[in-house]
Amino acid sequence: MSADGEARSHWFDDEAGPVVRPYAMTRGRTSHAGQHRLDLIAVVVTEPHVDDPETDNALSPEHVDIVELCRRTPQSVAELAAELDLPIGVVRVLVGDLVDEEYVHVNRPVPPAELPDESILRDVINGLRAL
Repeated sequence: MSADGEARSHWFDDEAGPVVRPYAMTRGRTSHAGQHRLDLIAVVVTEPHVDDPETDNALSPEHVDIVELCRRTPQSVAELAAELDLPIGVVRVLVGDLVDEEYVHVNRPVPPAELPDESILRDVINGLRAL
């Protein structure tokens, strides 16, 4: 087998395709400065001004995939990880890059502690019905 064939078998899996290590996708980073905001249910939305992310040579194919997925429908971090078959940590770093470059923004869900009490909502509904 040639050296090229050996290299191909080392970096290519016939069933999975090219093998790229997660740290290569994130350039060795394991976290992002804004990562604390990127919990599993945070929703990623492509910015309206973004036309074609493929024309930006600074973006990796995974970055482009995230922008395109979120353009169709806003996606949670967990959904992106599942759709792209990537670890959550990698998706958090990649989304953080895209937030920094203003390709996407993240909507965080309201924490349960900040939601109105259910009894207050019932009282409001009952008050509206009484009108």
